[in-house]
Amino acid sequence: MSDKNESLPVGLAFDEGSPNWLNKGDNAWQLTAATMVGLQSIPGLVILYGSMVKKKWAVNSAFMALYAFAAVLICWVLWGYNLSFGNHMISILGKPNQAMNDNFLLGQYKPYFVPTVDYVLYQFAFAAITVILLAGSLLGRMNFYAWMLFVPLWLTLSYTVGAYTIWGSGFLTDLIIDFSGGYVIHLSSGIAGFTAAYWVGPRHSHDRQHFPPNNIIHMLGGAGFLWMGWTGFNGGSPVAANQITSLAILNTHICTAVSLLVWLSLDMIFYFKSSVIGAVQGMITGLVCITPAAGIVDTWAAVVMGGLSGSIPWYTMMVLHKKSAFFQQVDDTLGVFHTHAVAGLLGGILSGLFANPQLLDKFYKHNKRGPGFVYGIVNGKFHSGLRQLGYQLEGALFVTAWNVVVTSLICILISRIINLRMDEDDLEIGDDAAHGEEAYALWGDGERHPPLRFHMTPKIPSFCRRHGMNTAMSTEQAENRQNMLSKADGLKTTPHH
Repeated sequence: MSDKNESLPVGLAFDEGSPNWLNKGDNAWQLTAATMVGLQSIPGLVILYGSMVKKKWAVNSAFMALYAFAAVLICWVLWGYNLSFGNHMISILGKPNQAMNDNFLLGQYKPYFVPTVDYVLYQFAFAAITVILLAGSLLGRMNFYAWMLFVPLWLTLSYTVGAYTIWGSGFLTDLIIDFSGGYVIHLSSGIAGFTAAYWVGPRHSHDRQHFPPNNIIHMLGGAGFLWMGWTGFNGGSPVAANQITSLAILNTHICTAVSLLVWLSLDMIFYFKSSVIGAVQGMITGLVCITPAAGIVDTWAAVVMGGLSGSIPWYTMMVLHKKSAFFQQVDDTLGVFHTHAVAGLLGGILSGLFANPQLLDKFYKHNKRGPGFVYGIVNGKFHSGLRQLGYQLEGALFVTAWNVVVTSLICILISRIINLRMDEDDLEIGDDAAHGEEAYALWGDGERHPPLRFHMTPKIPSFCRRHGMNTAMSTEQAENRQNMLSKADGLKTTPHH
């Protein structure tokens, strides 16, 4: 040990905090990647959601993302990480256990050269953004107290199953190609969000018909955090600063740029407008589509995937959605089904088409996966390529079915405890009714001084009230509610120039 230390620069020498298995470059990159994924949620999706919705829902939408980020972290270290990546319990789930022991966290995450704590942190950021993406389907009407229950339940019963089955030691782990979460994150969030939207019910009819973004410039800022943060999203999956990492990052940005331009072009061709919101949607579908394939396909394939991700989800959202009675029945606020479920499924299938066998060997340790179907034909391994394509479809069916069933059960359970949807009167008001706070105001309209928090009456859900408590509103509360409703009515009737 001492001889080796003498031959190393001082900054690379081994010591108590830097054992001989630790690669400082890989460690630094993995912490950076985890931070970049976290920034996609906080502040990325907080800004995106808060600005992409109607003004009266800005605070509530942003706060749903902020709450989920915090709640997921606590659940993740207490039981979620080991359910997803721990010791084998059953074919779809690991043994629940906490991930807060120093001996565990500071030990080597084999076969890589980073401490386990790096991977716990990185995978937490993945879990958090999955739940927050799901929230995009529920904005503008879900009861926040119901959301507080939904987050830990869905993480525990749905996300961990997908992660363990495909990434942990589950029955699909050695079969499915999912480089960075096309199925585990995007397909699951899109399907679960759409399912939950069905159970929660639609927004207020006026909101559903007229739901303009309240700040497009801020929306672009949030989208920018999302795009640039994807460098860590896909670049962190190799758990090393190596060749696959570099290729994954380049492919990510190329596919995204092509997808954005294709979506924008289709908007201009068919609607004669270069829509900013459309460009953001095309950006997201490109990021999602390349995710399961980022480091295991060639760059030419990333270009093709960008073209398909900018056109197929565009068709399902802009054409099929408007013609389908089924899609019209479910109020998916931000179209998460199209941008994540459709694009994630597309990316998973295209991974089975375009996966380069040499890149698969570089990324997967002891690779057992077949080549992509295209390479199977070229290399004379038709059946291997076809079999891999079949595995990709099998994985998609499992993730879809599990999320539909489990998300439905969670929503039904919560609905027995508390209303999933806000009261109709509160839906008229929005943020002020949900949180007693409004966006873009120093304090409440018409007040000369900001209200003190201890003067506010908390709105406690019914299941928290003591048995026999008189729940009738006081005269003062009734007057406050009437004032808020009158203010909302006044805003709706005020002409906009």
